Amino acid sequence: MPKAAKMCLMLVRLTGLLQIAIGIGLWMGHGLSMTTPHMWIGMVLVLSLWVLAIMAGRAGVGAGLVAVALIWGLITAGFGMTQVRMMPGPHHEVIRVLHLVIGLAAIGMAESLGRRMKTASAPVGSPIATAR
Repeated sequence: MPKAAKMCLMLVRLTGLLQIAIGIGLWMGHGLSMTTPHMWIGMVLVLSLWVLAIMAGRAGVGAGLVAVALIWGLITAGFGMTQVRMMPGPHHEVIRVLHLVIGLAAIGMAESLGRRMKTASAPVGSPIATAR
């Protein structure tokens, strides 16, 4: 796996961890001033996912997974930026949980792309390549 791809994957992991921590604080009603940074960090996560997906496509990872990752990044960003206005009132918790699930799926998608890139670039006959 290229160094740039490893960096993107680590950036997704780091921003994902930050997003979960800030999101829990926001969910509990603390640190409401962190909403804007939460959105910006989310955009960095999505951009990292997109760059990783493009690199994965160039490394020979299946076009289907790459396309799903690109589309999922768009869904993640769109949902994240509009979720505050969705279903306001007592049932907004459903939207918050969906927001969390969508974000976790984006992180999982990046992990899947990274794993597939490792096997796609492994030399023939290596333990990684034969595990496919």
